[in-house]
Amino acid sequence: MSLLRIALKDFVIVPHLDLDLAQGFTALTGETGAGKSILIDALQLALGGRADPTVVRAGQDKADITAEFQLTPDVAEWLTAQDLDASESTVLLRRTVDTQGRSKGWINGTPASATQLRELGGCLVDIHGQHAWQALTRPDSTRALLDGYARIDTTEIASLWRQWKDATAALLESQQAAGERQLQREKLSWQVAELDKLQPRPNEWDALQAEHLKLAHVHSLLEAAEQASQCLVDAEVNALDLVNRATQSLAAREHLEPEFTRLRQLLDQAQVLQQEAARDLHAYSRRTEADPQRLNQLDQRLSQWMALAKRMACAPEALASTHVRLREQLQALDSASDTEQLTQRVDACYQKLMGKCKEISNLRLEYKDILAMEISNKMQDLGMNGGVFEVVLNPLTQPQSTGMETVEFRVAGHAGVEPRPIAKVASGGELSRISLAIAVSTSRVRGCPTLIFDEVDSGVGGAVAHTVGQLMADLGQHRQVLAVTHLPQVAACAHHHLRVTKAEQLGHVRSQVEPLTPEQRVDEIARMLGGAVVTDTTRAHAREMLSA
Repeated sequence: MSLLRIALKDFVIVPHLDLDLAQGFTALTGETGAGKSILIDALQLALGGRADPTVVRAGQDKADITAEFQLTPDVAEWLTAQDLDASESTVLLRRTVDTQGRSKGWINGTPASATQLRELGGCLVDIHGQHAWQALTRPDSTRALLDGYARIDTTEIASLWRQWKDATAALLESQQAAGERQLQREKLSWQVAELDKLQPRPNEWDALQAEHLKLAHVHSLLEAAEQASQCLVDAEVNALDLVNRATQSLAAREHLEPEFTRLRQLLDQAQVLQQEAARDLHAYSRRTEADPQRLNQLDQRLSQWMALAKRMACAPEALASTHVRLREQLQALDSASDTEQLTQRVDACYQKLMGKCKEISNLRLEYKDILAMEISNKMQDLGMNGGVFEVVLNPLTQPQSTGMETVEFRVAGHAGVEPRPIAKVASGGELSRISLAIAVSTSRVRGCPTLIFDEVDSGVGGAVAHTVGQLMADLGQHRQVLAVTHLPQVAACAHHHLRVTKAEQLGHVRSQVEPLTPEQRVDEIARMLGGAVVTDTTRAHAREMLSA
């Protein structure tokens, strides 16, 4: 059992409804226009359906729908993956819609999007409408039915297909840009070759300039060193002699003025520094000399450096980093233009994809005839004697995200007729019965614990209608089944019966849903059999149908 309770407030013509639902097959009946499908519409809204302001009851601000389901392992796993509460034995879905069409949703009291409600709803309820056959004309729907029946998961093949398409697009882009890349590569190759000749090193520009400046002024530097040395120690009257004389003068009178001691010590330090400076000046003069050859080399390298920086359109100090950057660009371009590697990637992705396609094609081949046979058998039960259902796999020239074939349903309503695509079957009654046969056959392998049939028995009657009721009762032995029906034969097979009535109160039309007692159920079946007037004869017929 899954759907435990549904509560409505101010939904269409329902002021308030709080309805508990039971396991098994439940029939929902009522007069035409009473609003038998209101419960289905409300449930679809709670499960993330499109919000429409017209569902708000006249004169009210918003409609409020709540649906409570029994928690299943699949639902608990989904809730956990969404970081939603899964600690209770039930899961509560709520949706409100205001008169502006704005909606809000909750799952177990936590705000949820319509997308989340739809995803969760797919694990809880499987709804078959009276025009469900229309979906059977769409390739994606027919493939999904066969894949669901065969329990085929196309998630992996969709991922492989995307990888193959991405690899193919990268190869095509590489091939289309080959000419432009070749021009760019030639330019980069020339630039890198020119820079390779110069081999600029980081920080070399500053070092070259400093060395060139020194060699260019070597004579003035030597002259300055000589003059300084003369002043310090080499002249007849020099600084070192003068400081020495000053030191001796202070030392001779230290006993008279203690302050002279400190001053004399400062002069001693000055003498040491002067002597050290004099030695360094002499050493500088000995090791420094003019080097015209080295100066010429520096002139040439600086000229080459500046000329290349101008051609590369960068500052001279940035030439070394430009060399590194251009070399990296060339390497990246060579890598991007490796069409052989890209081709190998495309081939590898294609082989993986085709391997998965073959695996899925084999599964579809294995199950298509099993599904076709089961639906064909159901068609015989539904009064289409000699009818045949076929599942046809149409091969594709190129793999798609779902495989290498499309799935088409073909049907022959009776013997002696060539099966044709469902869209070309003219009879509405046949379409309804075929849709019902497919729904019953495929629902056995689907995971949803609750099945809802909304007037899928339209266009059938008599013994076939009774068979429809028996099919739903059989499904109700293992699943929760809710069917909106206008056929007494179907309603009589139900384990439970809900009646929808509509009445006018204080100028407003109101609809309500109530579970029927055994005697009330007799009257409802009798109404469905005989119309507005219920007679003893129709009651007797109704009791007979229920007892059968």
